[in-house]
Amino acid sequence: MIGRHRHGGGGRFGGGPGGMGGMGGLGGEDGMPRGRKFSSDDLQLLLLAMLAEAPRHGYELIKALEDRSNGFYAPSPGMVYPALTYLEELGYTTVELEGNRKRYALSDAGREYLASNRERVDIMLAKLTHFARKMDLVRRAYMGEEVDDAAADNGWAPELIAARRALKKALLLRTDASQEEQRRIAAILARATAEIEQNPAPKQA
Repeated sequence: MIGRHRHGGGGRFGGGPGGMGGMGGLGGEDGMPRGRKFSSDDLQLLLLAMLAEAPRHGYELIKALEDRSNGFYAPSPGMVYPALTYLEELGYTTVELEGNRKRYALSDAGREYLASNRERVDIMLAKLTHFARKMDLVRRAYMGEEVDDAAADNGWAPELIAARRALKKALLLRTDASQEEQRRIAAILARATAEIEQNPAPKQA
């Protein structure tokens, strides 16, 4: 981990980093997070991912994350600039001064670090895409537009939605399960995950 602080929480099957809250462990039924959206470690990796696309100034990085999430996630300058300074200290970025502004680019070391965390980064980028779709639905509903069931579920098949909800219910009903039962559940989920991952996930842009 490259961040100075860790943020987390959540119960056995809750919404924390090790929990089962929602799709992808984000906390809510539809994958929306509870509380803080991303940890400091997450933000640093997201900044590196944005710099892998193109060199950017700090405010451009904020805008890139805001655009990617359709306005859902726009980290404050008070979070972004200290993170950029830290990434520069680690040698993961290079900096070019343009007047009073700094233009950040990904260094070779940063590119290697990003590659070593590719799966984690892809998951976070997928979350941003999910948030963006949710924000679009919220805006459409606010404007009084009709939203069909397929759009409301982000294009997921009804069978997948039903299975996800059934899994969440089954886990919640076993909150006080014994250690033996927890291990049995974990083995079932591990087998299901392995079967799902037999087909590669779509590439994140």
